[in-house]
Amino acid sequence: MVHAQLDPTARRELALAAVEAKTVKDLSWQEIADVSGYSVAFTTAALLGQHALPEPAARAVAALLGLDEDAVRLLGTIPTRGSIDGGVPTDPTVYRFYEMLQVYGTTLKALVHEQFGDGIISAINFRLDVKKVADPEGGERAVITLDGKYLPTKPF
Repeated sequence: MVHAQLDPTARRELALAAVEAKTVKDLSWQEIADVSGYSVAFTTAALLGQHALPEPAARAVAALLGLDEDAVRLLGTIPTRGSIDGGVPTDPTVYRFYEMLQVYGTTLKALVHEQFGDGIISAINFRLDVKKVADPEGGERAVITLDGKYLPTKPF
């Protein structure tokens, strides 16, 4: 049976334990994703409390990280999503994404609506990818792809 969480506390505690185990075992998110059978973005989000993992993936990840049966069960529950507790984020990396949406959010909305019409971009039927590329001017750049299915508004 599928179960959902009401309070994110347990998943946050599990996220702390998972990150600690990842650090102690000197694993990358990609290595963990490889045993899960899912993408690095989805697996990382699941371990940070934002997605449920199917039972075989939860078992494989828990075994790799040395997590117990309670962790396997919890990884399979549908979480209460949202990792920012309100207010402006204080972590510099998370804040920059917040800043990007503050600056470009209305632009993205205008462009999506102009190209697709009235509707939304799904965060459920969604893919995320992060790549590091060389900057022709020196250094490195982050290329972040947000690939969500467009869902039109349906009058009723």
